[in-house]
Amino acid sequence: MTYRLGLKSWATGALVLAAVSACGGTTTDSAPATSPSAATAPPKATPSTSPASPSEAAASHASSAVRRYFSTIDRLAQDPSSDTSELNSVTTSSELTAETRFLEGQHRRGERQVGTTKVAKLKVQSVNLDNSDPATGKIPTVVIDVCWDVTGVDVLGKSGKSIVSVNRPNTGWTRYTVANYHFAADPSDGWRVASGQDLKQAPCPAS
Repeated sequence: MTYRLGLKSWATGALVLAAVSACGGTTTDSAPATSPSAATAPPKATPSTSPASPSEAAASHASSAVRRYFSTIDRLAQDPSSDTSELNSVTTSSELTAETRFLEGQHRRGERQVGTTKVAKLKVQSVNLDNSDPATGKIPTVVIDVCWDVTGVDVLGKSGKSIVSVNRPNTGWTRYTVANYHFAADPSDGWRVASGQDLKQAPCPAS
């Protein structure tokens, strides 16, 4: 169970903004499983003028996708009239289902977010470029740990008053799996956040 600005969310690994419980649903993609033997250690940045390796390029593209994921959800949560179909550009699999249900529920209740989430820290943990069988989930994945900071974020109810718990943690860590179901055709821009899991570790300092 994760927390969005101090309110329980049904979606494990969903962005920590605000939520109420919701029922499960179905999605067209299944969350990919990363094989330990196929995964590689995150690439280390070294001063070089040579082109990035495939793993370095994947890590960079997936990291950019995570940042787009946060900014897109912020924007959709701030506008109750926004179109949640935009989530297709930043999420897939279980994360797409979770975020769609959360935001649609928030919009129905007349709730809206103010302020934006900060990505305080982003750490690539592994890169797996196995694209041997996309139909069964053997697709490229990048695992990324994110420390998010919602110090400057609030959620207002229909009355215009804050509905955020006073005990809300302002920072925390979530591990995201970023997948590319279309790697062969789009190795750069096909990355989407597929799932996430909150990590039990000390929060990072607010950014």
